[in-house]
Parts: sequence; C-alpha cells; structure tokens
Amino acid sequence: MTMKSEIISVGTELLLGNIVNTNSAFLSGELAKLGIDVYFHVTVGDNRQRLMETMGEAIERSDLIIITGGLGPTSDDITKETVAEVTGRRLIPDEAELTKLKSYFERTNREMTPNNIKQAYVPEGASVVGNDNGTAPGIILEHNNTTIIMMPGPPIEMKPMFYEKIEPYLRKKSSNSLVSITLKFFGIGESSLEHQLSDLIESQSDPTIAPYAGDGEVRVRITSRSESGEKVPESILKVVSEIEKRLGDYIYSYHDRSLQQVTAMLLLKSGKTLAVAESCTGGKLSTLLTSVSGVSKSYMGGVVSYSNGVKQSLLGVNRETLIKAGAVSRETALQMADGVRRVCGSEIGLSVTGIAGPDGGSINKPVGIVYMALSAEDGSWVWERKFMGNRDKVQTFAAKNALNHLRLYLSKGITSIDKNKY
Repeated sequence: MTMKSEIISVGTELLLGNIVNTNSAFLSGELAKLGIDVYFHVTVGDNRQRLMETMGEAIERSDLIIITGGLGPTSDDITKETVAEVTGRRLIPDEAELTKLKSYFERTNREMTPNNIKQAYVPEGASVVGNDNGTAPGIILEHNNTTIIMMPGPPIEMKPMFYEKIEPYLRKKSSNSLVSITLKFFGIGESSLEHQLSDLIESQSDPTIAPYAGDGEVRVRITSRSESGEKVPESILKVVSEIEKRLGDYIYSYHDRSLQQVTAMLLLKSGKTLAVAESCTGGKLSTLLTSVSGVSKSYMGGVVSYSNGVKQSLLGVNRETLIKAGAVSRETALQMADGVRRVCGSEIGLSVTGIAGPDGGSINKPVGIVYMALSAEDGSWVWERKFMGNRDKVQTFAAKNALNHLRLYLSKGITSIDKNKY
C-alpha cells in the first residue's frame, strides 16, 4: 500500500516571501523516488494556534508528515512544542544531544545561553536524528498510525540529514518506488506535442505521462511503480517506443540532460572545434556551452560583435552587406559564422544576430526576428526565426535554437550515436 504524505513548512518568513521555500520541492522529488505520494504542501507561520490546527488536520489525513523549520532556540521556534502538545506528549531532554550541544559551544568559544538548551528537548517516545551540520537535531515520532518527521529549516542542514538519516528510514517503510524516464524535446511546442500524444495521455494509468514546458523546451516524464527500482519497467519502455515513433525527431535527451550538455557531448565526440559569434544574445550562447565541464577541448572561443564596427573589423563582415541587408540579415549571419571560424581557426563557426527588443524593430524586421548561421568545411546554413516575449526570452530562445541547430548538424555527421548516453 502506498503511503499518503504531506509536507509542512514552518516559518513566517516563508509567508512574507523573504525566503523562497525550496524545501517542499526538494522533498517532493525525493519522496516520489521512494514511491511515497505527496498529497499536500502546507506553509504555516510561527503561530502556535495555526500550527496546532494544521497538525490536527495532517494527522487525520496523512500517513507521513514531514515538517521543516521551527526547531531552533528562539521563542518563535515552536514546532516541537506544538507537535508534543497535539500528540499529548511531554518534552524531555535528550542527554546525548544536550552533551553534544554543550560541547559545540565550548569548542567554538561561545556562551550557551539558556534558550539554546531547548534544542536538546524532544517529545517523549521520539527518536532523535543527529544533525551533523547544525545544532538542532531532527526528530522522528510514531503517533498512532502516522509518522511525524521534523527537520531543521535551512537546506544546508535539512538536505544532508534527509539523505543520510531520513531516506534510509523511509526506504524501509515504503514497499515500492517510482521509476521515471524524462524525454526532452526541442523544436516543438507543448500544445502541439500534447495533441500528438493525446490518446496516450488520456488513456494513461500506469505508467503515467506528464508533459510540461519551460524556456522553449518540452519535457515528458513517464513514471511507473517498481518494487525494486533497479531497472526501467517494460511498461515505460513501450511508451517511450511509441513516443519515438511519433516525435523522435524532436527528442534530444532520454536522461534529463540539458541541451548544452547533449550538444557539448556530441561536439566532443565529433572531434571538431567550434567558435561562436554573437550579436543580440550578448554572450548567452557561449555561456550555455561553457557551462559544461570539459568542453574546452573543442570550444575555441567566442566574439560578442554587438556593433557593426566590430562585425566589420574583427569578423570581416562586408560594409556593403551591412548597408544593403543590414546587421540583422541572412547575409550578415553567414559572414559572421565564416568570420569567427577564420579568426579562431575552428572547424565550425556558429553565429546569432537579431533584434531582442523592446526597441529597434520595424515592419520588415520586427522585434524577435533572429538569424542563426553555421559555417563548416562541408557547407554553410542559415535559419530565420521569430520569437515572442521580452528581451530576456528572445535572447534565451535565440541562443538555445542556435545550440539546437549545432546539435542537429553534429548528430547527422556522427554515426552510431547511442541515444542512451544522452
């Protein structure tokens, strides 16, 4: 039977927006891997009455409650006290934690004020979870049919505690786990993709199929339950095979790798060298490429030729081309790609020029128009695209599309690509 869980985040600073609540997203992802369904996310301030009400509801509806925050030494840290009251237990000192706490303050030459002692108190009958990265221990409390787990709020303390102490405990309680494959697509919109997979999505049971989009890409996560979690179930492989038949040309990754990671892998595998010339993207294309470790073996460098003068003097773009066709044109994009290839001595040149906005557009060349070109020994290619959105969105989409054209070029030029690597 699957455990029904919920995550409670404690802290008024979360409600005020002073701190972004990353704990809930992290814990949901980790619990899913263990086959534990998360039904509720709740954020509550440092208020005893509201936290009591929240805890009462959670105990009634959930098998597992994970609480983060409110375990510190100050008066507004009320998680333990409230949980103890709701479950009808006394708070008692844990001698091992008290000794550890005193030792910590002695070791750091700091005075241990009386309010710090409260961190060593735990609800009667609870198990203490050591905190190797802070002073507030975690707590596991079995109450009737509900497991309550309390962890410190700071992610730097919570995450290692979860991985080292809580995950092994939960793994023993969960009879199965979830196995997922994430397919990543580029060059197709979410609505178009969902339309072409509508019959699979509407008839899904196990595995489940979940498409979602962001930054010009679409992901499809295919998930199934597995008793061992050690290998991909046949049910997932069948769905992947069917999606490949319909949309295989748009798939660039089978293992949730980024577009830049996959492109860099292909570039390194090809043995070819690359240089890029950018105008409207202002270095974003180079940033994507250089975010991948090891790409320096193939990536020679880049030129941000923002002005026409630099396009001419450094990249060798013809003055006549700039006058007649303009800086944003097929001709200029091709000459930029040729030029950066020549200047850097690379085998491939990749360029981007366009109008990112919000100003600078015209009827013939509106904001969002972008030209991308690739120059190589076996030919040159240029592509025109029109992107919608603000300046940052146009720049991001332009850089990613240029990267995708490079990926497709490299894919066609390499034989025996093992898709499972990407």
